[in-house]
Amino acid sequence: MRKFWTVWGFAVLSVLLVGSAATANGPLIFTSFDFPGAATTTAFGINSQGDVVGGYKDAQGKHHGFLFRGGTFTSIDFPGAISTDARGINPDGDIVGSYTNSPGGAPNIHGYLLRNGEFSEVQFPGHLGTIAQRISPEGTIVGCLHDTDTMRTMHGFVLQGGNYSANPAPFTMNNGITPGGGKIVGLENDSSSGYLLENGAVASRIQFPDSAFTDAWDINAAGEVVGEYQDQTANPTIHGYLLTGGKYTSIDFPGASLTWAFGINDRGEIVGYYLDSAGGQHAFLFRSQSR
Repeated sequence: MRKFWTVWGFAVLSVLLVGSAATANGPLIFTSFDFPGAATTTAFGINSQGDVVGGYKDAQGKHHGFLFRGGTFTSIDFPGAISTDARGINPDGDIVGSYTNSPGGAPNIHGYLLRNGEFSEVQFPGHLGTIAQRISPEGTIVGCLHDTDTMRTMHGFVLQGGNYSANPAPFTMNNGITPGGGKIVGLENDSSSGYLLENGAVASRIQFPDSAFTDAWDINAAGEVVGEYQDQTANPTIHGYLLTGGKYTSIDFPGASLTWAFGINDRGEIVGYYLDSAGGQHAFLFRSQSR
């Protein structure tokens, strides 16, 4: 069942950031937002029209997906699921994500495609669990498959034209794909770096300088990559980052104790989540002032 909420009355905070998170294109303007009445909100993906998808936890502790389009929130729940999230959206409005049908972790998590109001399952044949992470303009879906856990039995996958293919390396998750599918970024839990695949082969590793680990979560048509990394300070902290033209830029929501960048569109708009000083979890969107 899908529920609709209007935006009036929900809190929006806009802050002009100055300092270390400014990019070569200018300062970044951050906007914080929350699904109305939610305990936590996370933004996972954004398309070229600026439609945002993500997940929220309601006051009763149940997880739902959401679409935020044109000033209106829509709650997304896979039929019969005990939890749902929405992770990727393409320019046509096709949404992918995952749902859980019963307790028990990875084996009970399955992917879905939501197209024109109709759900269909995304499930890698011969494996127990699947997460659909992103969908390209052409409809190619990337994500990961699972069996007994979210580590060794996790492999990144590509679903193209009805055919599934999996990364041979374990511990991998494909997270972002360029139009046409020539480039895919992802993470490897057995490594300290993310990866860039070109035409199915590892072209380069992605690691924020001097980080303890770096994950890559999305890539746009220009090859700009976003993700998160952990620093190696005395009190390690998670930061978002933008990789463009070979240059890494750290992304921190002003005053946040943690920032995580999940999605980027072709306009350079980035979404994710942050923790405020009290530990509250909120979604954010930010863009360069010059774009």
